[in-house]
Amino acid sequence: MENNVPIDLGNRIHLIDGFDLGMPGRTGTYVIQEEQLTVVETGPSPSVPFVLAGLKDLTLDPKDVRYLILTHIHLDHAGGAGVLMKEFPNAQVIVHKKGERHMANPSRLIAGARAVYGENFDELFDPILPIAEEKLIVKEDGDILKIGSDCTLEFLDTPGHASHHLGIYDPVSNGMFTGDTAGIRYHQTQDYGLTFYLPSTSPNQFDPEAMRQSIGRFKEMNLSQIFFGHFGKSEEPEVALNQVLDWIPAFVDAGEKALANGEGMNGIKSRLQEKVAAYLKEFNIPDDHEVYKILKLDFEVCAMGLLDYLNKRER
Repeated sequence: MENNVPIDLGNRIHLIDGFDLGMPGRTGTYVIQEEQLTVVETGPSPSVPFVLAGLKDLTLDPKDVRYLILTHIHLDHAGGAGVLMKEFPNAQVIVHKKGERHMANPSRLIAGARAVYGENFDELFDPILPIAEEKLIVKEDGDILKIGSDCTLEFLDTPGHASHHLGIYDPVSNGMFTGDTAGIRYHQTQDYGLTFYLPSTSPNQFDPEAMRQSIGRFKEMNLSQIFFGHFGKSEEPEVALNQVLDWIPAFVDAGEKALANGEGMNGIKSRLQEKVAAYLKEFNIPDDHEVYKILKLDFEVCAMGLLDYLNKRER
């Protein structure tokens, strides 16, 4: 853990790597050093020791954390919240209204994740602890939160990846914490001069039209930066958002073609793999590049979400 130095992103924001799935640069926790010390995202429970070590590196006391903000309640972003709140006795948790009851009673969250991850659930996510209801604050579209004399965060309702999703606008950095609504930032290919962005279509609330609308709202704000759930900061918001918008129909098309040909979920997965591999080939990324390990995991989850969406659309 000693190499896990928090990344200084400027504008009093640091990023702590949570080593989600044992991978560096996968899922992160953001620390906003304002008058009211604020943390955005927790990662899953196994990431909590890394978060605490990162705060220590920043010489910050967990008891001074006032707000813990969750972009959405998927376990790779919020699963560690209950565990972390034991270390943040003076904090309150900010969550979307559709996520509130699941944070207070995570039994359905746990059941849903067990259905997806099966026997890997414990290793990836255990334990998931409830949060006392009086510690939870609901924020809706247009709501604000003053965390410093010169900083009032603004909340946006940003569905598309999940219906319980908030975007958080920070005026100091002119940046947006987008969770997974604006996709995933793949920085692993930087050694080839490429950072690329793909949508995250995980189950079971993926909605391409809602995702497009949310991204459209981000675009209208003329942001200077985007802070991704996976992973890190982009200072090219227009490029990132346009790339994700371009890929959304390509992902849906892969799903439609696979289902039309009776290829099922595995067909969706391999079609996503083919499309993205063809794109990466244009940048001379070799077939054995480490990014493919991460893409393989992501395409499994994306394929599930596409299948779920297309089945619902048929009905």
